[in-house]
Amino acid sequence: QTMSWGYGPDNGPDKWATEFPVADGERQSPVDIVPGEATYDESLKALNLQYDPSNSIDILNSGHSFQVTFVDDSDSSTLKDGPISGIYRLKQFHFHWGASDDRGSEHTVAGTKFAAELHLVHWNTKYPSFGDAASQPDGLAVVGVFLQIGAENANLQKVLDAFDSIKTKGKQTPFADFDPSTLLPGSLDYWTYDGSLTTPPLLESVTWIVCKEPISVSSEQMAKFRSLLFSAEGEAESCMMDNYRPPQPLKGRSLRASFQ
Repeated sequence: QTMSWGYGPDNGPDKWATEFPVADGERQSPVDIVPGEATYDESLKALNLQYDPSNSIDILNSGHSFQVTFVDDSDSSTLKDGPISGIYRLKQFHFHWGASDDRGSEHTVAGTKFAAELHLVHWNTKYPSFGDAASQPDGLAVVGVFLQIGAENANLQKVLDAFDSIKTKGKQTPFADFDPSTLLPGSLDYWTYDGSLTTPPLLESVTWIVCKEPISVSSEQMAKFRSLLFSAEGEAESCMMDNYRPPQPLKGRSLRASFQ
């Protein structure tokens, strides 16, 4: 049995390729987005996001991050248009963050790191389920939103208030009536490229849609993220932080912008 993956010195991102060889693949994520090297593509449509708050089910500490899960058995919370064709359903959202406010995002913009990054994960309904879609080249679409230190974010606070119930790995608690569109920035201008999951199994199935405009988060709110634990109840406490993968080589992929 190999050691399970994580973000420590012995099982972190630079070791993932041992067990998951695709880690060195041709379309890995995240990447550094250099705005001057992104091509404006006028054929890219505006993002069409429609979310139903009643689809929100629960919040879980996965031991790597925390995620809010959604009912995905109908087309009531969807992503359409943008760089994708067809209908993609929202499955979950989660975050990546650092040990301090000067790092934590997975994507970077011209080398600049943000305090955290939100990922809204959607799957292509031309496949029967999330599990089937996850291994297809056009199976997933993830909307990434940067969190920048600034004013307190009231919409995010609802999520943080649930953390006391999911402090340790494996804990899960109901999380009803949450509207994820409240976590989107005012402008939905985006960059897009073909990439992968940023956690094992690192499948190369993601159309990435990274919003140009960040949302705000306060330093106090970021401290609350770091109060979650990687460890399970009864284990030595290990604070959840620096749970991000650094940028991977672009390897000739094109990065397109929906804006000039």
